[in-house]
Amino acid sequence: MTTLGVIGLGRIGAFHVDTLSGLDGIDGLVVADERPDVVAAVAAKHGAKPADSVEDLLDSGIDGVVVAAATPAHAELTLAAVGRGLPTFCEKPIASTAAESAHVAEVIARSGVPVQVGYQRRFDAAFAAAKRAVDSGSLGHLHTVRSTTMDPAPPPMDYIKGSGGIFRDCAVHDFDVLRWITGQNAVEVYATGTVQGDPRFAEYGDVDTAAVVVKFDGGALGIVSAARYNARGYDCRLEVHGFNDTVVAGWDQGAPMQNMDPRNDFPAGPYHHFFMDRFTEAFRTELAAFVSVVKGEAIPGATVADAVEVAWLAEAATESLRRGTPVRIEEVRNS
Repeated sequence: MTTLGVIGLGRIGAFHVDTLSGLDGIDGLVVADERPDVVAAVAAKHGAKPADSVEDLLDSGIDGVVVAAATPAHAELTLAAVGRGLPTFCEKPIASTAAESAHVAEVIARSGVPVQVGYQRRFDAAFAAAKRAVDSGSLGHLHTVRSTTMDPAPPPMDYIKGSGGIFRDCAVHDFDVLRWITGQNAVEVYATGTVQGDPRFAEYGDVDTAAVVVKFDGGALGIVSAARYNARGYDCRLEVHGFNDTVVAGWDQGAPMQNMDPRNDFPAGPYHHFFMDRFTEAFRTELAAFVSVVKGEAIPGATVADAVEVAWLAEAATESLRRGTPVRIEEVRNS
């Protein structure tokens, strides 16, 4: 049996505790957060052991760690866990910048400790089926991959202020999927965006609606659409187009859109409210996979090396938005 520690009990951290408490093979949970009342409440709800501090949690005899604290703390907490030899699951991103992510990755690589990064779409049944179809060769040469992420409403503005922007916070999931699905590396991006809702997005140097074109080294083009305002629900879709065939993921009954074709009523709803209900099973599968990593039975589904490449892609998109011109990945990597 396995005991895990969870650091950070905000929205996603508390959600992960809910998920982990229902997984087979988990012997116990230890939880920590800078808010003692939250620690007490979560521990009581799930029968977890409360830790007075991160240090107490890391030294409590656990077998692995889930880092779900605020983004600025990810690097420090992950390295603290790795320094104790503890297999670690870190929510994206592993650090606030691509350069810092690369440094963290170097330290982790030298340690030999397995670290999995939280890109749950890889574990969604439909996305995984699309990946298998691509890998089978049945689609032929890939020419276009489209990934859409539209939130029903923006996060709190205090969150937006420190999020790093829509490309680092939101579109990183799309960037990861594009790399994973195609098996190709990005070479150039062109990004554009607008502020059409809360004017504070502009005050914080961010946008609420964005589009990105990504050129890959194998010839494929990736097209990303990301937005913070989609009141009908959480919209997350993938289209993969090859010379021979096309596959899609996310076109289910919960896709939040009105079909104007009178010949059918698809999608019928109820619509996905947010990413947590859309990807409930994917999160479960992802964390179950991490438990296997902790036990030495599997390797991480999304690695730190993957996270670093995604971080450079997000950095290039951010710079492209600022300049209004395409930006090559190597340019930001070497700057």
